[in-house]
Amino acid sequence: MPPSLPRPLARLGVVVLALLTALAAALAGAGSAAAHVGVSSTDAAAGGFGKLTFRVPNESDTASTVALRISIPEESALASLQVQPVPGWTVTTTTSDLQTPLEGHGEQVTSHVSVVEFRAEDGGGIRPGEFQEFALSGGPFPDRAQLAFPAVQTYGDGTEAAWIEPTVEGRAEPERPAPVLTLTAAATAADAGGDAAGHGTTTATDTAAAGTTSHTDAGPGALALLVAIAALFTGLAGVVLGWRAGRRTVSS
Repeated sequence: MPPSLPRPLARLGVVVLALLTALAAALAGAGSAAAHVGVSSTDAAAGGFGKLTFRVPNESDTASTVALRISIPEESALASLQVQPVPGWTVTTTTSDLQTPLEGHGEQVTSHVSVVEFRAEDGGGIRPGEFQEFALSGGPFPDRAQLAFPAVQTYGDGTEAAWIEPTVEGRAEPERPAPVLTLTAAATAADAGGDAAGHGTTTATDTAAAGTTSHTDAGPGALALLVAIAALFTGLAGVVLGWRAGRRTVSS
C-alpha cells in the first residue's frame, strides 16, 4: 500500500478541494447572473422620450432563442411607442385600454401598446453562445424612478424562460428577474435642449447617468465570486501556517 500523506498535507488537500468547489459554484452563479435579459437606455428620463434596448443572451446549449415577448404594464405605459425592425425577425404588437388616460402631444391617450413580440423567421433566431438586442422608442416616460418590463424568452425546443419576477429592494435578486429600467430625473425642455413636444437631446451628464440595466456586473454572482476567492486564499494561508508550526514542533 502506498504511504499515507502527512496529516497537515491531508488537511491541506481537503481544504483546497472544498474551497475549489465553492469557487466553481460561485463562477456558475456569476455566469447565470450575467445571462439575464436586461433593458437599458442612454436617454430615458421621466417625462421625456427615449430609446429602450433589450439585450437577450441565449442560455441554452442546444436550442436557439426564437421569440421574445415583452410586456408593458400600465404603470410603465407610454403614450407613443415605436419598434425598431430586426433583420430576420417579425414583430407584432398588442394594444390594451388604459384605466387612466395618458397625455400625448397635447391629447388624451386611452390605450397603449401592452405587448411587443419579436419572432424569428424559420431557421433563424439567437443561437447558443450568441445574444441579440431589440429596441423600442417612445414616451413620455412615467414620472417614476424605475419601470419594469416582464419578458418571456422562447426557445426552438419549446421551452421558455419567464423573466417576470419582481426585484424587491433589500432582498436577494430572484432567479428570473423582470428587466428593470432606472429613469433619470425629469428635465425641462430648456435643460434637455428639446422642442415643444419634448423630443429633446440629453446633456452629457444625463447620458452618463442614464445607462442602467436590470443587472450589473457587480451583482450577487460577482460578489459570491470575490467571497469565494478570498476564502480560498484565507484557507490556504491558514493551512500553510499550521503546517509550518507543526514542522517547527517536530524539529524542536
